[in-house]
Amino acid sequence: MLRFTRKRLSGNLFPRGDPDESGSAVVEFVMLGLVLLVPVVYFVVTVGMLQAASFAAVGAADHAAKAFVSSPDLQSAQRAAQAAGRVAAADFGVQPGAVTVSIACDRSHCLEAGTAVTVTVEMEVPLPLAPSFGAGELSAGRAVSSSTQFAGRFR
Repeated sequence: MLRFTRKRLSGNLFPRGDPDESGSAVVEFVMLGLVLLVPVVYFVVTVGMLQAASFAAVGAADHAAKAFVSSPDLQSAQRAAQAAGRVAAADFGVQPGAVTVSIACDRSHCLEAGTAVTVTVEMEVPLPLAPSFGAGELSAGRAVSSSTQFAGRFR
């Protein structure tokens, strides 16, 4: 007659290897998460800042060109274009010192009817969370945009 005995298992059903390694999976997961996640988040923030500067440059160039051709004289046209470019850039969070607005005309008198006025806006995009060293900040890139408007015949 065969007798089946039930052997009592003591402790865990699944015995572990080294008892010194208990709980290290959480630490490894957190460390790997930080090592991989922080650079990815920094990259996404940098790309977002470059994209914002790109949108800001397009809007600033367009508004500056429109402000230039709608002004009554050359002095106020230049001031209006500079101000419009800086305000449009500030709407996207770009620092005013990082914006350069340049104006070019295809004729000698910029506000003459039919003159093509091209406004170019350049913006330096700083690296996020990077300290400035001496002369300036570390740059992630530059956003450049141009817009052309024609001075109207009827004023």
